[in-house]
Amino acid sequence: MKTLKKILAMTTIIIMCSIIILVNNFNNVFATDTRSPVRIGVFSKDLNDDYLILLRKSFEEIQKRNPEKVIFTFYDAKFNQETQNLNLENTLKEGIDLVLLDMVDVNQVDEFVNKIAKYDIPVIFFNREPLNLDALKTYKKALYVGTDSKQAGILQGKMIADAWKNYKKSMDKNNDDILQYVMLVGERFNKTSTDRSTFSISTIQESGIKTQELASKILNWSTENAKDTVGALFLKYGNNIEAIISNDDSMAIGAVQALQQYGYNSGDKAKVIAVVGVDGVPKAQDLISKGFMLGTAFQDPANMADTIYTVGLNLIDGKNPTEGIPYKLDDTGVAIKIPFKELTGPMFKQ
Repeated sequence: MKTLKKILAMTTIIIMCSIIILVNNFNNVFATDTRSPVRIGVFSKDLNDDYLILLRKSFEEIQKRNPEKVIFTFYDAKFNQETQNLNLENTLKEGIDLVLLDMVDVNQVDEFVNKIAKYDIPVIFFNREPLNLDALKTYKKALYVGTDSKQAGILQGKMIADAWKNYKKSMDKNNDDILQYVMLVGERFNKTSTDRSTFSISTIQESGIKTQELASKILNWSTENAKDTVGALFLKYGNNIEAIISNDDSMAIGAVQALQQYGYNSGDKAKVIAVVGVDGVPKAQDLISKGFMLGTAFQDPANMADTIYTVGLNLIDGKNPTEGIPYKLDDTGVAIKIPFKELTGPMFKQ
């Protein structure tokens, strides 16, 4: 009799444990299925920027693949910091799960971090690196995910140096053994612009090439500004310009368009000025493939968007931010930098 009671007791315990496990599993599945989509706000300085257009499309593709998991909402500041501040404040009050921030003013990183931290919401700074990453270290849910602007400049310098060494007769138009160049700068007091400009020239010089800067113009990443400015510079310097180094492809494209107005960079190998950019947008890739532009430091927007999205979900879920991506935090501990790739074409090839 006692044995029977023990068997019944053990059976009852096993049944109860099984029921508890099944209920828990059911609840977990139910909770997963009914979890609200993650709300991600993308706050950009200029959504009409050539690279940002591609990045936005990549985010939208992520949403199409995960319609029940994520909702992206885009906010265009149109170069106005007050507009961006207002958009962010309203969205934080209404409720959001993740902030992706491309700042109008990169000097205001401290204010943004403090504001967002009050709501205990993760934030990823992207596209344009903050001047000071120390502010991100004060908030465990803040990171920068972007590119290595120094590497972009180094690749630009390498492309110019390689072309000079391999096709010097075509590049050194006045035969003075000095590379005369024009620098097209994205923004003043912008780390991305400063690094790309500085390291492109230092790389050229370190390869043993003497340089002379004919002009350096701040053009706010604008194709039209670059077209107008390079057109005016060409009238002043003519083919004494031997290279044009642009902080991004948008301005590089404008430079090529200006040169083409004067018969340069249109297919005649005797009328070629080396132009390099950064990003690898489709228009630039087309110009490079035709030999109208020397090259660019390529950055895949789809890979960038996927990385930002994965890191963002990790921050929301309290996971290691680099889980599921092939990149690591850099020495600062608050930045993930995705490398560029060199992309060149047949500009000087006969």
